[in-house]
Amino acid sequence: MAAATRPTVYHVGRAGDIPGGMTQVVNAYLRWPFPNVTVDVIPSRGDPGDHVASAKRLVGALRRIRAIRRSRERAVIVVHLSERGSFIREGLVARYARRCGLPVIAHLHGSEFAAYERTSPDRVGKVLKASTRVITLSEETSEICRRHVSADIVTLVPNAIPPGRPVEKTRTVVFGGVVSHRKGIDVLQAAWREQERNGWKLIVAGPLREAELVDSGLPDAEFRGSLEHDALMALLDEAAVAVLPSRDEAMPMFILEAMARRACVISTTVGGIGPVLSDDCGVLVAPGSVRELSAALGRVMRDDAERERIAQRGLDRFESRFSATAVFPVVEEIWLDALEPRRRPETVSTT
Repeated sequence: MAAATRPTVYHVGRAGDIPGGMTQVVNAYLRWPFPNVTVDVIPSRGDPGDHVASAKRLVGALRRIRAIRRSRERAVIVVHLSERGSFIREGLVARYARRCGLPVIAHLHGSEFAAYERTSPDRVGKVLKASTRVITLSEETSEICRRHVSADIVTLVPNAIPPGRPVEKTRTVVFGGVVSHRKGIDVLQAAWREQERNGWKLIVAGPLREAELVDSGLPDAEFRGSLEHDALMALLDEAAVAVLPSRDEAMPMFILEAMARRACVISTTVGGIGPVLSDDCGVLVAPGSVRELSAALGRVMRDDAERERIAQRGLDRFESRFSATAVFPVVEEIWLDALEPRRRPETVSTT
């Protein structure tokens, strides 16, 4: 498509160096050479806790939407939402953009969306009904959205992940995420204590949101705190095993990033994780179960061949389902469909 006629897809949310799955998704879109659209960002929030900056950026986002309408630019507004504040803040931008006559796509993230919708169904419904298309990360979220809008505008599309670096694996288990009860750090610590480690090391990378849960005497373990994303990916490049025993998730980027780096992934059957790791593409355990997590860790730490077999199946699934090459053409088609409705893209399989 000629540059002069390419529409612009504006992503409302946050890009930059702030860690988090939503930010990583937007940054990946900015880096990818989409053939038919130009990608840009309309910042609508500040850093976490900076309410003054967030208010200023929200006002700026609304003004930008008005300027786009007045310029009659061919544009699509993609609003990135999770729960709570984002449905107030970015939800306001979505509804305003639709009143301005612009096509709006609601791109849903967030592990607590289902719980939030139960408490605030009217707010969620108003935002979804202002949307031309809706993108989800899990079947659970898709089902909720279909209660508010027509099923044919809802599409499940997994997040896409860049490939890893082919380096030699080490006897390392990596946890990546907020150190909290929700992410299952208590379960992981208890399961780790039961292992015959034999040279294996556990690395916990992530901010200490609930520092009181940290077992400071945990053997053969390091708590690294918050890391830059590139540093976490370097850990995963070398890690033989990645673990995320969450009690609640949507579809964590950490799981897909670990699969892309041929790590054997152990996680729980919550959110969209189950279909991604099914068919021996990872190891699934019940959330909150020390017994199941301990058994899974012991199995893959003892059996090199089994661990490598699972890791390779995970990598194969990543390349066919979750790589940018597989996912981004589907996303671009949805963006263009919102601008000029044509055929409805099929749901991208996560199995």
